[in-house]
Amino acid sequence: MSNGTTSPSLDLGVIGNASAAALIDRDASIVWMCAPRMDGDPIFCSLLGQGEDAGGEWSVTIRNKVASEQRYLRNTAILETVFSDRDGNRLRVTDFAPRFKASGRIFRPQTIVRLIEPLDGAPRVEMRLQPRYGYGAHAPETTRGTNHIRFLLDGQVMRLTTDAPVEFVERGTPFLVDRAYAFILGPDERLTQAPVHVARMFLEETENYWCEWVRYLSLPIDFQDVVIRSAITLKLCSHEETGGIVAALTTSIPEYGESGRTWDYRFCWLRDSYFTVKALNLLGATKTMEDYLGYVSNIAVDSPDGYLQPLFGLGLERRLDEAIVAALPGYRGYGPVRAGNAAYTQVQNDGYGSVILSIIQCFFDERLPVMGGEALFRRLEPLGDQAFRRWDQSDAGIWEFRTRNGVHTHSAMMCWAACDRLARIALKLGLDERAAHWRERAEHIRAAILARAWNEDMNSFTSAFGGADLDASLLLMPEIGFLPAKDPRFLSTLAACEKRLRFGNHLYRYRAPDDFGEPETAFTACTFWLIDALTRVGRKDDARAIFADVLRHRNHLGLLSEGLHVESGELWGNFPQTYSMVGLINAAMHLSRRWEDVL
Repeated sequence: MSNGTTSPSLDLGVIGNASAAALIDRDASIVWMCAPRMDGDPIFCSLLGQGEDAGGEWSVTIRNKVASEQRYLRNTAILETVFSDRDGNRLRVTDFAPRFKASGRIFRPQTIVRLIEPLDGAPRVEMRLQPRYGYGAHAPETTRGTNHIRFLLDGQVMRLTTDAPVEFVERGTPFLVDRAYAFILGPDERLTQAPVHVARMFLEETENYWCEWVRYLSLPIDFQDVVIRSAITLKLCSHEETGGIVAALTTSIPEYGESGRTWDYRFCWLRDSYFTVKALNLLGATKTMEDYLGYVSNIAVDSPDGYLQPLFGLGLERRLDEAIVAALPGYRGYGPVRAGNAAYTQVQNDGYGSVILSIIQCFFDERLPVMGGEALFRRLEPLGDQAFRRWDQSDAGIWEFRTRNGVHTHSAMMCWAACDRLARIALKLGLDERAAHWRERAEHIRAAILARAWNEDMNSFTSAFGGADLDASLLLMPEIGFLPAKDPRFLSTLAACEKRLRFGNHLYRYRAPDDFGEPETAFTACTFWLIDALTRVGRKDDARAIFADVLRHRNHLGLLSEGLHVESGELWGNFPQTYSMVGLINAAMHLSRRWEDVL
């Protein structure tokens, strides 16, 4: 979207630094950015429409544009957009958030840098910088200096510093770009050097940082570009200061059209974080796990009885009250826009296993500077106690049903996983008595699941104990380690899921009507679970065909949202979705040839 003239889409790029994050459309407009955190007030919010006074984006428009191209600089989170006009002038816009090592720490300010440069001729450019606050409801007051504009955004002040004419930026007056101009938006702090000098230095250091980070990833020989882009995107969804990881950077992009399924995903779900941490660990990027360990350790300390709600704020907030935002009409006008997520009040019993699975590697990975020991194990045991208490209790389940509960098979399996992994950790630590204790509990749960989640008439496991519905989380049985992929019971469950949930090369999470009726989009993470299951049972050709189809549905920068409308092939749902980016990594790793088979 640019200046509100075209309908928004999810053809968006992400820039960020594990502190700040922004979404940029094909026309180099920043259409979404929250401050001072990823779950804060969106100062740029035009992705969800514009109120009566418009605004809510930071656009760079070249007059008489005839073409544009957009790409990431290789192996970085730096986005480059190149425009051409009808007179042969060309303009490059380089967008990034600074991230690099300085003074023994990672420098990652809540700052966005935009560098615009003429490549040919002297293009004429119009810049509109129109932040909002109160979820789009209010325009800020401003003050001006010689080379800066300050925006008073209800409790926070942001400063744009530039060497372009401030008058032109403030009023949106078109101006010729005959040399490089820098625009640095961040905290209300003065720069000590010229903006262009600072921007170029930040750009060089940030590019070096990301190239070095990628250099140490454990990549497959095939699909390397897919894995690298996915890994960087997952990193951008982490909030390094606290260790939390958002499920997506947006709120209220509907699952499809006027479905009413508009949720705020800018929080840390224990379940989603497990998948993200595991994928990055698979690549050797274990620092996110180490940060997340601190995050969940704080949660565990504040939960002495071990009870876990399913999601938290990035600053460990427990109350995430859900409200309807009146000022924003919604993505393509499809509301409601929500801030907060009432799912925090739900009981979702899979969280205990999610936490333990996400950090078990720290007990076994000798590369880590500080490994998990008995003290951490003892902090995890109350989570195991809750898992054993709750494995056969009704909950909202992985899909967060709002009006119905049941004893969900996936939740029970994750409770089993909590006890099973505690047994493994205790054995590693030489705590034989505790290992036997947790092994006994795990075996008890497993036997009961095998009996109560199995439907003999259907020859399949079911979504809930004693039920007759299927959902895609059943495909995670081998991934969790609950059953071998070649077990006849899993093979028949896989066949049943394909029959009921698979449409072409895409998988719905379930088909039974829920609180909003039948789902209208395939859930991309579930498609990746199908790919994983097919790979594990030896159907690699089928898995590769599905993976190739998913790759074709990524946006132009290689990113995915939550879901896909099967008939139109269009991306829907919050963006970028960590579940989906995790799936790209896992599928690529499983389907790639081995290095030793090629070199």
